[in-house]
Amino acid sequence: MPEQSLLADMAVPVALSLAQLSHAGGRQVNQDSWGSVLQEDLACVIVADGVGGQYGGEIASNIVVHSIMEMFVEEASFGPRALQSYIEHAVAQLNRRQAQIPRLKDMSSTVAVLLIDQTNRCALWGHMGDTRVYLFRRHKLLSATKDHSLIQQFVDAGHCSPEQLRRHPRRSILSAAVGVEGSAPAEVTQNAVQIQDGDAFLICSDGFWEWISEAEMEQAASQVTSQASSAQEWLDLMHAVVKKNGSASNIPLDNCTAFTIRVAEPRSSASR
Repeated sequence: MPEQSLLADMAVPVALSLAQLSHAGGRQVNQDSWGSVLQEDLACVIVADGVGGQYGGEIASNIVVHSIMEMFVEEASFGPRALQSYIEHAVAQLNRRQAQIPRLKDMSSTVAVLLIDQTNRCALWGHMGDTRVYLFRRHKLLSATKDHSLIQQFVDAGHCSPEQLRRHPRRSILSAAVGVEGSAPAEVTQNAVQIQDGDAFLICSDGFWEWISEAEMEQAASQVTSQASSAQEWLDLMHAVVKKNGSASNIPLDNCTAFTIRVAEPRSSASR
């Protein structure tokens, strides 16, 4: 193939198929929020998990998601500095609302944000707290964010096993969250990851990943049969595992939110 033709093919944006679910689990209120927006060939996908009584968590996560989406729409850009600025904008907006309404001063939220440049075929992500971003390639886990939590620190120090991240009674104590005074800053990927046809992302709150192992995520990915609807099929398969594992426990189920995103060459997917 001539070089000019090859470059032209590489400039064709990859296609994305997305699927999403969210429910309250065993709680009265769903304090998770989520959103996705496409500006030209840049995609932004967000999941936030709120914390706070009297609907404070629901308000916090909603502010975080809509603040990021608002700034992305106004100043759509791809890069670690841009992503950091989107999250910092959400922090500022939440802090402003905390100051305006004293009863909401303790509300906070985790957040995970995925940016995809469809034309240049690359992605980067940032997060605060224990809402996670996973990247799978050829049905195998390639990358996953590391929680900003007390138990993750124990795991890193060798005092806990990785399995404790899902079951330790203190697993919800966070070292970073939007709206928490003195929180560690967002962790943002500094080098964009090149994405390939068939790559799949999962963005989810702890109410989802606590009830499904990474091996079960991979197994579900390998069972997907339809390329055209693979994001939805993969999510459905994983959600079935989450419901099965969660119902077999005596632990009250948390709010549960997840996005799946599949990358495909335009010719192999009708969904953009």
